[in-house]
Amino acid sequence: MQATPIGVIGGSGYSGMELLRLLSGHEGFRVVFATSDRWEGQKLQKKILGARAERFEGLAFCSPEQGLKQLGQCQVVALATPANTSLATVPVLLKAGVRVVDLSGSFRLKDATLYPRFYAFEHSAKALLEQAVYGLTELFRPDIPSATLLANPGCYATAAPLALAPFLKKQLLREDTLVINAASGISGAGRKATEDYGYMEIAGDFRAYRLHRPLSVPKMTQTKACEEEAFMGAHQHAPEMAQTLGRVAGRPVDLLFLPHLLPMKRGILCTVFAKTKIGTSQAQVEEALEEAFGKEPLVEVLSSPEEVRIASVAGRPHAQVAAHLEGGKLIVVSALDNLLKGAASQALQNLNLMFGYPETMALL
Repeated sequence: MQATPIGVIGGSGYSGMELLRLLSGHEGFRVVFATSDRWEGQKLQKKILGARAERFEGLAFCSPEQGLKQLGQCQVVALATPANTSLATVPVLLKAGVRVVDLSGSFRLKDATLYPRFYAFEHSAKALLEQAVYGLTELFRPDIPSATLLANPGCYATAAPLALAPFLKKQLLREDTLVINAASGISGAGRKATEDYGYMEIAGDFRAYRLHRPLSVPKMTQTKACEEEAFMGAHQHAPEMAQTLGRVAGRPVDLLFLPHLLPMKRGILCTVFAKTKIGTSQAQVEEALEEAFGKEPLVEVLSSPEEVRIASVAGRPHAQVAAHLEGGKLIVVSALDNLLKGAASQALQNLNLMFGYPETMALL
């Protein structure tokens, strides 16, 4: 097998580390470089725990500038960087002729006017937003193999659409009744050395954060107020979910997103509530789930929402989902590992499709 050369920018963040670990077990990809400001000069073999060390023989983390000098040796680059960094880097990569998988949110939203509100920056590469392929594999698989720029979905924005999409696709739900209540492990916040995310602050606590405000709020310009809105009043995954679910439903959807922070390292549990259309039965609910995911290798459909657990998906590339209907009200619970199916393993799933490898290669 002729291995595909790949570079990873942002290899010392949690998602970047997981992606490097997965790539070390993939015979179809060969890591050319991995960048890190904090680990520059240190051997990948020593820093990426659980990796096949021989696959990183002689490789050391380099600076982002040094990595960009090696683009000529790569066919694809994965970006595990903050959104503003990816925004500046993606045009450089595409100009160099390499394909891109971006794990940040910098190209996930099609509406450029949403970026000031949810990401606190004006989008400087609007022309690329239409080109970007959104890589929620189970929903948009046909789009992925030809992607030049792939926007890898976020963790909440994978868990919630997997829970709701089967029923919206079958037009079983009232689209104005969607409530998404989800909780994520602390790794979802990244490697932030701040007081709010320290062990003494998180342990023994459970709290809501960045509660979503309705998308009907007037769009804001790049001002101080905009920054406060982005970081205090709205979660960046909310418009991403609305975009995905609207695309599946074929019309705009109205949702309420309530994110919470769990005092654990990894994993997401998502509980979704919605009212169904009159006449919807439990049999239709089960049929919709089976049709959507019955043959999916990385989504497990369980018989009861109570069976869905973070412990069952932590460290695995799978998502779990189950639903129950009672009195015209649908409850769906989904779970996934936010660093894997919500980030790195989904990126590798998409990379496999982009380069013609079996979709689950090095994942199962």
